[in-house]
Amino acid sequence: MNFDNHIDWKELEEKIEYKIGDKNLFLKAFTHRSFLNENQDYHNNSNERLEFLGDAILQFLISEQLFNNYSNEPEGKLTNFRAATVNTTSLAQESLRLDFGKYLLMSIGEEQTGGRMREYILANTFESVLGALYIDSNDINICRNYLKKNLFYKIDDIVKNNEYRDSKSSLQEMTQEKFSLTPVYKIIKSEGPDHDKTFTIGVYINSELLAKGVGPSKQKAEQVAAELALIQLNKKIN
Repeated sequence: MNFDNHIDWKELEEKIEYKIGDKNLFLKAFTHRSFLNENQDYHNNSNERLEFLGDAILQFLISEQLFNNYSNEPEGKLTNFRAATVNTTSLAQESLRLDFGKYLLMSIGEEQTGGRMREYILANTFESVLGALYIDSNDINICRNYLKKNLFYKIDDIVKNNEYRDSKSSLQEMTQEKFSLTPVYKIIKSEGPDHDKTFTIGVYINSELLAKGVGPSKQKAEQVAAELALIQLNKKIN
């Protein structure tokens, strides 16, 4: 069985502006691990190892980009710029724009529950494609140019619009200023299989629950909880 018939390779090459050498490598980049459970005759791995490599490449290249282009900014701000650019939502937006979701191999159950549009799956796919680009080309400049077109273009707006100030940092500043206390995040519950967990996390001040956040990772759920807590505190203060 040909598992790559669903991929228009010419279209994909035009999107990433790269002539693919090893199609099987890129097929792996679009393989969600749920697909392996339902297709025993599929002799390939999931994209998790490529995602691991792509994440490391991404961290290096965006750090280099920020270091070279924001020479007057301190390390702390550069860290915030980086976090805002490579967070799950940001990477998922790029995957959506590139329409990577339609190339994914996943289980029937995953697809029926909206897996092709699921934020963390799309973000992971963006990183796995980057990993495949690096291995196939053996050229970091290919990866650098790919990211400049498909991610780094948004950095200036993130900085200009103060979008790098994440909700957790803003909440901590507010609670320390108003109450001389630091917010504490606790897992209320986690549900679902390992590949598709949903976390509910509460944010507390002096043991008082301010808000709950739900997300596909602890970090995402904490951000949501912080966003909701900021809304609640602003209402009380104002």
